[in-house]
Amino acid sequence: MHRMWMLSCVLLLFACHAMADVKTETIEYRDGDTKLVGFLAYDDAIQGPRPGVLVVHEWWGLNDYARNRAKQLASMGYVAFAADIYGEGKSTTHPQDAMAWSGEIRKSLDGWRKRGEAGLAVLREHPRVDSSKLAAIGYCFGGATVIQLAYAGADLKAVASFHGSLPLPAAGDLQRCKASVLACHGQDDSFIPAEQVAKFQSQLSEGKVDLVFVSYGGAKHSFTNPDAGAAGVDGLEYNRNADLRSWQHLTDFLKERLGD
Repeated sequence: MHRMWMLSCVLLLFACHAMADVKTETIEYRDGDTKLVGFLAYDDAIQGPRPGVLVVHEWWGLNDYARNRAKQLASMGYVAFAADIYGEGKSTTHPQDAMAWSGEIRKSLDGWRKRGEAGLAVLREHPRVDSSKLAAIGYCFGGATVIQLAYAGADLKAVASFHGSLPLPAAGDLQRCKASVLACHGQDDSFIPAEQVAKFQSQLSEGKVDLVFVSYGGAKHSFTNPDAGAAGVDGLEYNRNADLRSWQHLTDFLKERLGD
């Protein structure tokens, strides 16, 4: 019993030490006249440049969920930057606000991609980052945003969308795309029509994009977010199995594309 207690203490101390090494910073940056407020996370115990991962928030804005995903990535050895797409680091719990803010960004495809690139530039230029090893991940609205970055030809090794809207490419997009794409999709996602899913897969395949498409049975929209049902929106639901499995798929994907 004493040995088990000692082992538990050692493991706890190790876990606390590992968590203590993850440092965070708030970084202000701009897209034209718009002030943006992002969130950087990294493991201070790791020396030298390492791969960087951009994290793009759901339609709720840059909230704790996106920041916590950045910290998760930092604990894995990446430098993670949670970008601010709406400006002023704002977030909401009201669906009406989220719909209005995301809709405003989507009005201009060029502006949407430019806003994502502004966040990527912060990550790419950070001294702790190996700028030759960059990836971007996003959730819901953020999933669509990182795919738009790939379509724009951003210098990314990998892009991962979790329950994103799977936007279709415009003319010339697939010729510009450099990134491998991981799309983690809920099979029971009522927000994304089956026709959209099929077109996304077929068009990327025809365009010779390196696509990994994973569908999780029983999973609905926002399946990775434990607070998905808090807003009372029909069709939003957390799915623990799909959450854990999709994170493992991401872990393997990033290791493959960015290296150790």
